[in-house]
This record gives sequence, C-alpha cells and structure tokens, in this order.
Amino acid sequence: MTIEWKDNLATGVNEIDAQHKELFKRIDVLFEACSKRKGRAEVSNLMNFLEEYVVVHFDTEEKYMTMFNYPEYSSHMDEHTNFITDFLYLKKQFETSNEHLTLLKLNMKLVDWLIQHIGKVDKKMGVFLKNKM
Repeated sequence: MTIEWKDNLATGVNEIDAQHKELFKRIDVLFEACSKRKGRAEVSNLMNFLEEYVVVHFDTEEKYMTMFNYPEYSSHMDEHTNFITDFLYLKKQFETSNEHLTLLKLNMKLVDWLIQHIGKVDKKMGVFLKNKM
C-alpha cells in the first residue's frame, strides 16, 4: 500500500501544504516498513515521529486560524483532538500487541483521516486563509 500527495489536496497555504506533503511522505515510509515486515522498533520510531510531527502541524494550523480569526476554529480543533486521541489509542495497541491487524488499522485510520480531513476541512480553511492573507 502506498499513499501519495495529490495536488487536489492543496490548501493554497504554502507552509501547511509543505507539512501535509511531509506527513504523506512519512506515512508512506511507515507503510513500506510494514509491508517489508521491518522490525517493530523501526515502525515504532516512525510512529513516534508522526506523533510529534502531527502536533507541530496542528500548532501551525492553529496559529493561522487564530491569526485570521477563522470562524470554524473550534470544530476544526475538535477534529485534531479526536485524531490525536484515536492515534494514541491505536499506537498503544500496537505497542502492547503483536497483531498485524492493529498496524493495519492504524495505517487505514491515518490514510482515511488525512484524505478526508485535508480534502474537506483543511481545504475549506485554506480558502478562508487565502482570502485573508
């Protein structure tokens, strides 16, 4: 399984789009590690990176939303909070389980959420921000 950035996901805000591209790149590396049955330590390292990077990315989006008084700030931040909660739950399952299914669930959750969130919620935010910048 691979995941690739597509231009139709661009928000039009360069910093946010660059971070989204990096997320896609790192998740693709995670998929590759899983498909090659790399060691759990390597997969765990990638998950740790993603956990930290997502927080950095969400902070960047929050900065722009507050700077320009984005009217849907609260609901957008709720989505971020829910994603982090789900991610941490699946990460913990991975760390305490030997099941390949847990890793598959994590991968699918990441892909589904990224595509849905970026394609709808972040793009809507991007339209708003581009008109304000």
